[in-house]
Order: sequence, then C-alpha cells, then structure tokens
Amino acid sequence: MSGATEATDPGQRLKRCLAPQCWWLRGATLLAMIGVVLLIAQSWLLATLFHHWLLLWQSRESTGHPTAWLAGLVICIVLRPFLHAGREWLSRQASLRARDALRSQLLTQLGHLGPVRRQFGSDGALATQVLEQVDALDGYISHYRVQSLLAVLVPCLIAAVVALYSPLAAGLMLMTAPLVPLFMILVGRAAAGASQQQFVALARMGGRFLDLVRGMATLQRLGATDQAEAKVAQASDAYRVRTMRVLRLAFLSSAVLEFFAALAIALVALYLGLGLLGLLPWAKADVPVPYQGALFILLLAPEFYAPLRQLGSDYHARAEAVGAMQVLTPLLDANTWQPQGAPLFPVVDSAEPLALACCELSVSGEGGRLRLAPLNLTLAAGERLLVQGESGVGKSSLLQALLGFTAYQGNLKANGRELSQWSRIAWQGQLGYLSQQPPIQSGSVGENLRLACPDKTDEELVEVLTLVGLWPILQRGNGLATQLGERGQGLSGGQLQRLGLAQLLLRDAALWLFDEPTAHLDPDAAWQLNTLIGKLSLGRSVIIVSHESAGLEWVDRAIELTSREAMACCG
Repeated sequence: MSGATEATDPGQRLKRCLAPQCWWLRGATLLAMIGVVLLIAQSWLLATLFHHWLLLWQSRESTGHPTAWLAGLVICIVLRPFLHAGREWLSRQASLRARDALRSQLLTQLGHLGPVRRQFGSDGALATQVLEQVDALDGYISHYRVQSLLAVLVPCLIAAVVALYSPLAAGLMLMTAPLVPLFMILVGRAAAGASQQQFVALARMGGRFLDLVRGMATLQRLGATDQAEAKVAQASDAYRVRTMRVLRLAFLSSAVLEFFAALAIALVALYLGLGLLGLLPWAKADVPVPYQGALFILLLAPEFYAPLRQLGSDYHARAEAVGAMQVLTPLLDANTWQPQGAPLFPVVDSAEPLALACCELSVSGEGGRLRLAPLNLTLAAGERLLVQGESGVGKSSLLQALLGFTAYQGNLKANGRELSQWSRIAWQGQLGYLSQQPPIQSGSVGENLRLACPDKTDEELVEVLTLVGLWPILQRGNGLATQLGERGQGLSGGQLQRLGLAQLLLRDAALWLFDEPTAHLDPDAAWQLNTLIGKLSLGRSVIIVSHESAGLEWVDRAIELTSREAMACCG
C-alpha cells in the first residue's frame, strides 16, 4: 500500500524540472542566436567602414555605400539590446515557473508525508529547503541552461564565418576553445562540492535558529540567552568562512578562464598582425588576410570566446543548483502512501462513525526494520479505544498508517473497504486528528478555527468554543479576534489542546485519532482534557494513544501494544 518515486540523481531531477519550460528556454535561445547574427553583421559593417575610411585616407577609390552601412550599423546596435532583454525575460519566466512548480511539489510531498516529515529534518531545515534551496536553482535555469547551448552554437557559427576569410584563424580558435571548458570543469567540480556542503550547513543553521526562537521564553527563564546568542554568532561566522571559501573557488575559476581566453585571442591577433606586416615565416612578403578581413576576425575573436567565458561564470550556478537538488532529492523521492486500487468509493456520511478492521497490519521502516509488529484489531462504529504500550512498539506508526501517511503491509479496512481504495483527500476528510502539539498558527482564534472549516459562521465558532470551555476565557479578551503568536503563543498548553479539540468538532469527522494529547500537561490539566474528550466523543469512533489512564475511564476498551505480539487485550 505504498507509493514510491523512482530515485534519480540531481542532474536528471533538474532536467525533469525544466522539461515543462522547454519552449520558454528555446525562445530565449532563438533570440540569443538572432542577436549573434546581428553581432556578426555589426562587426562586418564596422570592418567595412574602417576599410573604406582607410582607403579614403590613402587617397584610393572605394566601392560601396557608406550611408547604407551606417544605417545597418545603427539598426544592429539598436536591435541587439531589445533581443537581449527578450532573452532575459523568457529565461526569467522559465525559472519562475520551474521554481514555483518544484516548490508546489515539495509542499505537496510534505503534506503527503505528514508527521513522517520529521525524519527529513526539523521544520526550520525543511523551510530552508522549500525557500532557499529552491531559489538556488534560479541561476542555473535563467542563465546556465541557455548559455550551455550558446557555448556550442555561437563558436561554431563564428568559426564558420571566420573560415570564409582565414581557415587558419578559424582553426586556431577551434583548437584553443576546449581549454576554457576544460579548466571550467576542473575548478567547477570543487565548487560543486563546496556548494553542496554549504546548503547542508544552511539547512542545519536554519533549523537550529528556529528552535532557539521557539524556545526563547524558556531560554529567558533559564538565563541562557547569552549562550544561545554565542552559538548563533559562532554558527554564522562559520557559515561566513565557508561562503568565502566557495567565493574564492569562483574567483579562481573566473581568473583562469579569462587568462586562457586572453591568451587565445592574443594568438589569433599575433597571426593576423604578422600577416599584415608580411612577416609570417611561411608567407613572407605576402598578406594572407587583408585589412578588412583581419579587422573583422579581430572584432569577432572576443565574441568567439565570450560564450565560453560566460558559461564558466554560470557553471557555478550549475554547481549551486546541483548541490541544492542533492539535498532536495531525498525529500522528493520519499515513499508516500498512495491509493493503488479501484476508483474512489462513495464518501460516507461524516455524521456516521467509522468501523475499522486490521488484519496482520504491520509497518516497516528503513532497512526493513519492523516499526509495528503484525496487528489484528477491530473497532466497531462508535467504539472508543485506548492504545497503550512502551515507547517504540509502534503506537505512532499505527496512527500514521491510519492517517494515510505511511506504507503498510496487511489489510486495513474502513467500513469494509480497503484503505488503498480511498483517495487520500477523501479518506483524510473522514478523520479528526489531535497530536501533542495542535496545528495552531500565528493569527486570530477565529482564523485558526476556520483552518478546519472555512465556511463556519461566528456563532458556530462561539458554540464550539463554549463546548470546550474556552469562550469564557476569550470573552475577557477580544473574543474571536484574540491574536495568537507562533505555535499558539498566548494560550496555555491545556487551552491550546482545547482549541485543537474545537477544530475537531468543527470538522465533524467520522473517526477521531488522538496522539498523546496530554503529554505536555500537568496532571490536573491532563485529567480535565481527557474528561472533556470523553464527554464530547460520545457516539463517535475514537482511537486515543496515551501513556496515562487518568480521566480515560470512559473508553470502551483498552489494548496494549508489545514489540513481540503487537497487541494484548486489557479489557
């Protein structure tokens, strides 16, 4: 009952991300090539004009129309910036769309993973991946992809034009051209490794900083803010040092590329200059390339190597993108539960409780490690079940399988239908879930309640808040407009759990699942919350996982999971 995506290397993943944007990139490449044709025409017109003026200076006749040449030169100079702007716009559009699609894919994957996402890092590290590392693909998409094509097409086109005037000069260009990408690759590999390490460090630093911010109140009570500040300063300084190391590699690569490009241009210029002076050993007193052709070739020589030099600079964008995708690939390739069977069966009425039947249900982790031993269990419609057991026996894995967030083996049926025959959205629409930390966001109480059911009126929100005992407390403040900080800051732990319980009531789900809802509460608050759950869950199907039993006398049955037998009935 699992779904997995085939593991791919970062390069293949990058190509897959860009496949839907191929027309944008092809348009950018076409505009760039038109710009190169105009550049060649511009260079020819300049060489022709200077040759014409040289002949006039020497009091020699010249054929042609300088006015037409000047008009053509102006047209080339004016059109090229517009073509370049169009190329940049198309490339940016491709980058924006590709990054939006990848970010949506990551968010969807995180939604499918649910609580299992914690094995891929803290929320801070995951946020860094979704934001920073996706944006790291921008340079690769908007610059490197098109430039990698231009680095082949432009030199070939220029070499073909130069060969019309001097096959030897074209040969010299083609012989020296491979030196640029060769050194680009040698230095770029080191940059790719350093960039990947930098992204890993950034994700860890983001996760640590988020944890410190969330625990700021505790740090202040313990008087440990100075130590936390020192840790942040130390981590940021280490990150700065690593960043400078990556930049040094980038500057070294650029210097090497510029050196070899300048050396190659000088070699072509030396050949043409000696030829104009008639000093070539194999062509003494002879001019193999006349002035106009020599000037035309010299104007094109820097443009022959320019795409290669630019590719060398953009190669670091590729290294950065590969490093980012290397970090994103495990999350993108993570196994998630997906329906495998028939089309969706009719959705049950949410007012009717669900019945469950598990037969040899088990969950395996990485390396085949058994996270939940084979379990046989039935839950009648409207029955309330308490699940207990030592840490590590599979209580959370059982809930993750029921929530549809993890693969399982065996059979798991809801109202007689195998879970794999439900779509994820339809199945999770039948569930209400409350964990140790309810999903409370920064915003007002009303906004948080409407996350569970956007269409509820204020009167209905007040009604559920009254049922969970929160409305009298909120009335002393701003009522539904009471503002909460991140993770519900402004309410106590017990009050946050009551607010989460109010969200469950708004959903009116057919099956309620609780994962240690009183784990972080004092005994009195825990007893009150358990008693309230018992009062509000009458007539509903309930599975509650808890180490404690105080206040849970209302359950119909209790089981204890063990690592060997997975279940032993306790009553």
